[in-house]
Amino acid sequence: MNELQSSQRLKDVRYEIRGALARRALELERQGYEIISLNIGNPGMFGFRTPETMRLAMIENLGSSEPYCNQKGIFPSREAVVMQQQDRGVMDVTAEHVFMGNGVSELIDLTLRALLNPGDEVLIPSPDYPLWTAATVLNGGRAVYYPCPEELQFNPDVDAIEASINANTRAIVVINPNNPTGAVYTRENLERIARLCARHDLVLFSDEIYDLMVYDDAEFIPMATLCKDTLCATFGGLSKVYRACGYRVGWVSFSGATERSDSYLTALDMLAALRLCSNVPGQWAVQTALGGYQSIHKLCAPGGRLYESRQVVIDAVERSRYMTLVPPRGSMYAFVGVDRRKIPHFDDEEFALDLLEQHRVLVAPGSSFNTPYRDHFRITTLPDEEQLRDVFERIESALTSFSSQPTKLEVI
Repeated sequence: MNELQSSQRLKDVRYEIRGALARRALELERQGYEIISLNIGNPGMFGFRTPETMRLAMIENLGSSEPYCNQKGIFPSREAVVMQQQDRGVMDVTAEHVFMGNGVSELIDLTLRALLNPGDEVLIPSPDYPLWTAATVLNGGRAVYYPCPEELQFNPDVDAIEASINANTRAIVVINPNNPTGAVYTRENLERIARLCARHDLVLFSDEIYDLMVYDDAEFIPMATLCKDTLCATFGGLSKVYRACGYRVGWVSFSGATERSDSYLTALDMLAALRLCSNVPGQWAVQTALGGYQSIHKLCAPGGRLYESRQVVIDAVERSRYMTLVPPRGSMYAFVGVDRRKIPHFDDEEFALDLLEQHRVLVAPGSSFNTPYRDHFRITTLPDEEQLRDVFERIESALTSFSSQPTKLEVI
């Protein structure tokens, strides 16, 4: 019997955040080892709770949650997104322009599927959140990366974006605040990207799942406020800011050139109908979440848990002999670099495996985020301060051991 083969469509698809390293971590846990898993931004696993008012909103509406809802979602949740956008100055959104999904992940897939023909290109940041690349490839498109260099504080190189645009380009993806780097993009860069989209008639996909998760003087600027002459798709959800990953509730709202995007929006409506609807109970929490007390601000302010954990990471890297860091200004991650002058043979995947096997810490190699370099790794900053101090002691120890290993050339 021949071995059953997977689809060829998957040959260029990667999702190492939950890939081979995560599977190895699970094997070690089954053997009785305690693993500190920092590969995923999963607030509930680190003691964060969803606001109680959101849980109550779900409970009170369970009786109304048993039938399928409209493929776009229940009206109160969609109208809550409209109100949020209007509060931000985006006045041309209606409930008909909002689609609820089983997390932002599902909506990334659906919005790209409704847009792409074979060979169409999507400009995606590098480092990226790899789901954007995977969804582009799986829907017949080609991912073209634009650099967000460390020397620009991981902001987009807009000149490089413009140089990458050609007749096959259909869309530009912006992830702000950024995963994996924690960058919060400048107004100037966002305005330039918006103008590029308008000039070349490109769809702008703005992934804003970490919108309110910013630190110090960082300012989050909604992309939709800058896009008037092109179609802008804004993605948000309950998973991060509201610590409700398991609810699987996300949304995408469309603004800008909606009046000339009927064909596309109708196609998206059909795809939404084919999956019937998104999780209904979780949608009842949206109105309460967006309209209620925004506890995320306290968490991200000095003295708040997210702020203080982030500071532990910054301080640990400053003390390190080997690590470098552009301090994250948003999100819940740190994209840590390793000084190649001190460890010339450093390789992110080899190091991540060694860190897991010898020190029981799971991180995501930087190259998992489609970078051309292999000297970074990403961690989530969700653990408490004590655990993060322990983690960085282990990482420093692992780097010290790694630095003393012979290079491949020396082994030969």
